[in-house]
Amino acid sequence: MNKKFFCLMVISFGFLLASGVYSQSISNSPSQIRYDTTEQGNSIVHTIIIPHDSNFKVYPEVAPELQSIETFATQHKAIAVINAGYFDPKNQKTTSYITRQGKLVADPRTNERLIKNPDLQPYLDKILNRTEFRRYICSHRFRYDITFHQDDIPNGCVLIDAIGGGPQILPQNTAFEEGFTDYQAEEKIRDAIGTTQLNARSAIALTNNGDLILALVAQKPESPTNSGMSLEQLADFLTTLGVEKAMNLDGGSSASLYYDGKTVYGRLDSEGNQIQRPIKSVILVR
Repeated sequence: MNKKFFCLMVISFGFLLASGVYSQSISNSPSQIRYDTTEQGNSIVHTIIIPHDSNFKVYPEVAPELQSIETFATQHKAIAVINAGYFDPKNQKTTSYITRQGKLVADPRTNERLIKNPDLQPYLDKILNRTEFRRYICSHRFRYDITFHQDDIPNGCVLIDAIGGGPQILPQNTAFEEGFTDYQAEEKIRDAIGTTQLNARSAIALTNNGDLILALVAQKPESPTNSGMSLEQLADFLTTLGVEKAMNLDGGSSASLYYDGKTVYGRLDSEGNQIQRPIKSVILVR
């Protein structure tokens, strides 16, 4: 049996497998999804925790055109959805790699506004090796990981799904290694996503026991221009939940989280109104 045929067989088998102020759970024997909201200084953090031994599946999806997070949820009958990879709002093309069911379905190298942008030429190698959330099948079991795009697939595993974001914020912040920030003579000359500023944020994380966490940092209506979190603050908060690995997702006006029929948008305008922005890709929970 050749290696390609074996991998296809493994993938096919895999597809057949199936401190909060407010807390809500959805029964799913033997475990539950838990949704919490927690006030943290100048922000409200919404978290969805998917236990490692649950029957829920977490994976990415991408749309041909920008669409609302509610549309993603309805189309895929998802219990929870969080916005995911970066995209160019002008040409609606991804700037993140996305793999779905073993196939590369979105490739930032085909985005001419990214590849041919003269200002980004010094950072392209880093941009094309940003952190991604992965779902493998290993010995007939699903396994999740957060790692760089060019990192090897573990022995005995087959990559099923992956979606890029970045930077990695735990166990360490890799904003410089991923081309989000740059320095010259110890002075910051680039910060593409305002890593140290307060803003709405989205992230996906893995705890030390293998639980998955979706996190949305929402700004406060009473202080819309001075609320949210920096990436360091988000990492500190996730550490209190036992997180070992975490990846930042597209934030700001894209930051949005759907759960059980309700949507929270992270970014507010100057009057405290939620900004509802259509997005290119998401991470679903089914």
